[in-house]
Amino acid sequence: MRRYIIFSLLIILLSSCSEYQRVQKSTDYDYKFEYAKRAFEQKKYVQATTILTDIITVFKGTTKAEESLYLLALSHYENKDYLSSGAYFHTYYTRYPKGKYTELARFYAGYGYYLDSPEPQLDQSGTIKAIEELQAFLEFFPRSDKVSIAQNAIFELQDKLTFKELQNAQLYYNLGNYMGNNYESAVIVAKNAIKSYPYSKYKEELELLILKSRYQEASQSVDEKKADRFRDVIDEYYSFINNYPDSPNAKEAENIYKIASKYISE
Repeated sequence: MRRYIIFSLLIILLSSCSEYQRVQKSTDYDYKFEYAKRAFEQKKYVQATTILTDIITVFKGTTKAEESLYLLALSHYENKDYLSSGAYFHTYYTRYPKGKYTELARFYAGYGYYLDSPEPQLDQSGTIKAIEELQAFLEFFPRSDKVSIAQNAIFELQDKLTFKELQNAQLYYNLGNYMGNNYESAVIVAKNAIKSYPYSKYKEELELLILKSRYQEASQSVDEKKADRFRDVIDEYYSFINNYPDSPNAKEAENIYKIASKYISE
């Protein structure tokens, strides 16, 4: 019985492979298209993309052009080739701005880039591309049932960009006065990140780093600059504590404030 099952499976597999080879060699493009759709339904995405790539140029200008292009993009997406899918989705919604699948094409283009977004320490051009595509989707389809998914993805992507900026600011802070005033650079990077992403979950950490950078900058200044710089520290303290009165970092901020206040009062 077991041998029979294995034999039957081999027959089915060989039959499937032989049909795929016939389809590749065929000049009947309608037959190819139907096979590609069946391959997609059976989750044979590589076969689907191979066949569809052969026929989309032939179908251009025909009634099957729109569906074949969208299906090609979706096949790449399901195969987790998000860069290729994004390119084809972009081609689709550019060519068919009011097409049958335009809403989904715009969503999947952005969401594919979101899924492909790299770790924060790597180049984030793909992350920026994902945000741009998803924001465009929200602008074109504000009532879509995928709005919340797109919004959550954007927030997550923005947090990733903010975290990268937090890492950069922390690096400047760690460098201190090595070959220049890196504390000021830390403040600039952190403030720019807050301005760009005001609702990020890393905002508190950025504000604390600004306060600590101002404190270190003041502490290590020459005497004639200390008073003014400690006043900046106090300003940053009030900004931080007003925004985060219950912060777990409140005690650290309070200690910085006490030192700065003592120096100013002298």
